[in-house]
Amino acid sequence: MGTGARRMNITHIGGPTTLLEIGGVRLLVDPTFDTPGRRYSFGWGTSSRKTTGPAIPLAEIGPVDAVLVTHDQHADNLDDSGRALLPSVPTMITTTVGARRLGGNATGLKPWASTPVGELEITATPSRHGPAVLLPIFGPSIGFALRPAGSATVVWISGDTVVFPGVLEVASRFDVDTAVLHLGKVQFGLTGPARYTMTGRDAVRLAAAIKPRQIVPVHYEGWSHFHEGRAEITAAFPQGALTWLEPGVQTALS
Repeated sequence: MGTGARRMNITHIGGPTTLLEIGGVRLLVDPTFDTPGRRYSFGWGTSSRKTTGPAIPLAEIGPVDAVLVTHDQHADNLDDSGRALLPSVPTMITTTVGARRLGGNATGLKPWASTPVGELEITATPSRHGPAVLLPIFGPSIGFALRPAGSATVVWISGDTVVFPGVLEVASRFDVDTAVLHLGKVQFGLTGPARYTMTGRDAVRLAAAIKPRQIVPVHYEGWSHFHEGRAEITAAFPQGALTWLEPGVQTALS
């Protein structure tokens, strides 16, 4: 995983939900374990139906050292089962407003602030979950840069974001080995062409700035508000540029 970094195991569970094992630390990102079929309100008349269940049930996840929540206000990133899990984990890291809402063991980070989990340094990175004018409606989100002790590079989780100057600043602050990108071209009929996550073409533009050694797409399947899947994302990138994960299968990245 680049100079000084360590091998990482990653398992894609569904949507944005991943299990990462890096630097001796087990992290669960954006836990969503509800069964499919239900429609969830996302506020201001928007909603989405969950179409696919988790590739691994929550009962089989095992102990984790921390849960990372890019934002707590939308069920495709934190659903009822995920919320029920939070009190039982040692720590949960999210946005500052999310930490106030969730309470308990929640740590809120502003962009570029850091906190340790075991031997990992976890730094929040900027994320803008849609057009700037709609931020009061859809709320804040963050990404996460994960740096093992002694590593010159990071694993970067983009969070739900569009391309904007804040997220591009990651390129000047970190040497990104692996980028886990939240894609899917999220749109809602009520807000027309407005997008709330990246398209494949957006991700190509972001990757040109960040220059990660490998790119892992997540957050592109399992919900009705995703409008780009694997085929569209693959078509946007040069052949072989993406590392696709088979849901439920642990994959070693080195």
